[in-house]
Amino acid sequence: VQLQASGGGLVQAGGSLRLSCAASGFTDDSYAIGWFRQAPGKEREGVSCIGSSDGTTYYADSVKGRFTISRDSAKNTMYLQMNTLQPDDTAVYYCAAGPRLIYSQLRYPESYTYWGQGTQVTVSS
Repeated sequence: VQLQASGGGLVQAGGSLRLSCAASGFTDDSYAIGWFRQAPGKEREGVSCIGSSDGTTYYADSVKGRFTISRDSAKNTMYLQMNTLQPDDTAVYYCAAGPRLIYSQLRYPESYTYWGQGTQVTVSS
């Protein structure tokens, strides 16, 4: 399984970015997918995730109403649409996949088996 994240960049506060994560090595929805981020000096945190099979979604409180996660099974790609970006959103963003995760596991990085390489998002004030 390989994950390739892209779409990061520098944006002003209030702007938008869409992150993409192309996956290879698995094609079915038995894998949960997620976006995580890690800012300098902070632990990696769950941003948004989609559960295995049932498609339940998790959003961190700090991004609810601003970020939207989606997956295109035909393209084996997942997305994170990020709107109204704020300086506190600045971090390296990672995509991840893990088999057969239930909702209570989604937000925890240790639940995931496969990770992309990370893409930098910088929001200027």
